[in-house]
Amino acid sequence: MTPPQLVVHRDKELMAQAAAARLITKIVDAQASRGHASVVLTGGRNGNGLLAALAAAPARDAVDWSRLDLWWGDERFLPEGDPERNVTQAREALLDAVPLDPARVHAMPASDGPYGDDADAAAAGYAGELAAAAGPEDHGPVPTFDVLMLGVGPDTHVASLFPELPAVRETERTVVGVHGAPKPPPVRVSLTLPAIRAAREVWLLAAGEDKAEAAAIALSGAGEIQAPAAGAYGRSRTLWLLDAAAASRLPRALYPPASA
Repeated sequence: MTPPQLVVHRDKELMAQAAAARLITKIVDAQASRGHASVVLTGGRNGNGLLAALAAAPARDAVDWSRLDLWWGDERFLPEGDPERNVTQAREALLDAVPLDPARVHAMPASDGPYGDDADAAAAGYAGELAAAAGPEDHGPVPTFDVLMLGVGPDTHVASLFPELPAVRETERTVVGVHGAPKPPPVRVSLTLPAIRAAREVWLLAAGEDKAEAAAIALSGAGEIQAPAAGAYGRSRTLWLLDAAAASRLPRALYPPASA
C-alpha cells in the first residue's frame, strides 16, 4: 500500500484547474513512453469540474485523444442518455469536444442496454471488457490504469462503494452490481477495491466543507469497510487532491505549507 500524498488548494476552482493540468501531464507522459494512456473517470461535482477545467485548458491539445482509453469507476444504472449518468455528464463537460476514438471510450452499460435491467449481468459484462483489455504485463483481470480518479462522498464512499454494503467487501470480482445504495439511484454498477488498486495512480478528489469529515476519517487510519475511501490506493501513488474547506479538519502536519 502506498502512503497517501496530499495536495491542498485554496478553493475548488483552483483545485479543478490544477488537477486538470496534472492529468494532462500524466496522459502526455504515458503516451510518450508507451504510445497510449488509460484513465478512469469519476462523476460528481468534483469529477465533472475537473473535466470542465480540462476542456478549457489550452494545454489539452497536447494530448493525443485518439490514443487514450477512458473507463469509469462507477455508473448510475439508468437508461442511455439519462442526464444523471456519469457518461452523459462527462460527454457534456469534455468528451464531445475532443477527438476521442469511440472504440476507446468504455462506458458502463445502461439499464436499457444489452443486459436489460440486470445490473449484475451488466457488471459481469463490464468486467469482461476490462479483462479483454488487460495484457500480460498487467498481471491481472484489469488494465493497469495510468490514473484512476475517485470523488469522495460525505459518507466516505468512493465509486459506488458505500460503507458496510456488500460491494465494499468484495475481494474477487472487479465489477459488481450495487443494490440499495443509500443515495439515489439505488441501483448502480461499480468497480471494486481490487480493480481500483490495479491503477498506477489513484487520485481522490474532495472539495467543499461537506467533505471535510470524510477526508479526516479516511486519512485517520479508518478501516475500508467503514470508510471505503481509506481502501482506495494505487500501485505507485495515492494522491488526495483537496481544497482548503475539505482539508479543514485534517492535522496540518499531513500536508506541506507549499501545497495550500
